[in-house]
Amino acid sequence: MSTLPASRSEAIINRLHSLHPVLIDLSLGRMRECLAKLGHPERRLPPVIHVAGTNGKGSTSAFLRAIAEAAGLRVHVYTSPHLVRFHERIRLAGALVSEAALTEALEHVERVNAGAPITVFEVTTAVALHLFASVPADLLVLEVGLGGRFDATNVIDPVATAITSISMDHMDFLGDTLEKIAFEKAGIIKPGVPCATGAQAPGAAAVLRQVAADQGAALLARGEAWEVAPQPDGRLRWRDAAGVLDLPPPALAGPHQADNAGIAIATLRAWNPAWLTEDAIARGLASASWPARMQRLGGHLAALLPAGWELWLDGGHNAGAGVVLGQHLRSAFADRPCHLLVGMKGSKQAAEFLAPLIPVATSIQAIAEPGQHLAMPVEAIIAASGGAATAGGTAAQALAAIPKDGPPARVLICGSLYLAGEILKLDGSLPA
Repeated sequence: MSTLPASRSEAIINRLHSLHPVLIDLSLGRMRECLAKLGHPERRLPPVIHVAGTNGKGSTSAFLRAIAEAAGLRVHVYTSPHLVRFHERIRLAGALVSEAALTEALEHVERVNAGAPITVFEVTTAVALHLFASVPADLLVLEVGLGGRFDATNVIDPVATAITSISMDHMDFLGDTLEKIAFEKAGIIKPGVPCATGAQAPGAAAVLRQVAADQGAALLARGEAWEVAPQPDGRLRWRDAAGVLDLPPPALAGPHQADNAGIAIATLRAWNPAWLTEDAIARGLASASWPARMQRLGGHLAALLPAGWELWLDGGHNAGAGVVLGQHLRSAFADRPCHLLVGMKGSKQAAEFLAPLIPVATSIQAIAEPGQHLAMPVEAIIAASGGAATAGGTAAQALAAIPKDGPPARVLICGSLYLAGEILKLDGSLPA
């Protein structure tokens, strides 16, 4: 098991929690005031692609980064949340931010902010923008934290935007209907700036279409402006008005990744940079990586399973993620038994996440790790499953409890990004 010592940057971030009593407070006033004190770094950025959505934001961002880097570009990336260390959120010209650079930027922003009320996500987003403006790069892939309209990242002028799959999540902040949530996500659409979107439920699609029309922005929707079709051999066939591309299988596993890859391609083609060649797209799709998104583990936890067994990890945690994981179990994972270890955050809709998985899982065990932030009690997960799940304890205990006398099987650990971070530490598979 790998442990990480506390760092100066973590101490500063913990101290910043006292500046605003509410962890999430969606508004832009505090953010704009802080950026003004910093000399407006948001106005000194490389070209920005802004990415929102419920599921797939991180994977789409990973494809965007990989394609651009395959073409030789220096790419900044901002994502959240992190899995193990905060540094994962900020990638400067291809490399995770160093402890020295992060600490210096945190201290600078804290000093300039001078104790004014600001949420931790707002101040760390200001830190990221300050760093992005200070280090030369050719592209910034900027992922929304929560929602879009009032998210702290929504202070930039992008060259293109992308909105991934929208489903029910964070209803206490974004609204209690799909249409209300879609309206908040659509808040990143800017006047005259193209927006690419993938497969959407009809209600969400209608909202995106209306907001794009109101903003005079071209909405490039899958099935209308572009299409991507997975082939029997795993390759992707892409088509838009400019022509057809024959592309390799995406490096990220799961049928839903065709949609995320398609959104990334549509976004870049809408921006239409000169470096975007078919070769760069192909090499980017084949090389993209994104931890805890259908990631196969091969460390300490995987060693607890017999030879021939596979251990997988996915951070999906809401109803939409349950649907795509269920589809994956029915397709790519259908050739052998698949046991699920499910741990969730206490505020999530466990029953909705589990419903598509229960019919296709060989067994389900509810788990919680000692260090898992805001973990849902095992008993609550069992209740949400209608009794289909059993108590598994920790991941190691649950792995030991799976019967090993049958054919080689797969084990999928899922349900929470917080759980995923703990699993990566236990397995020794730390993000780089």
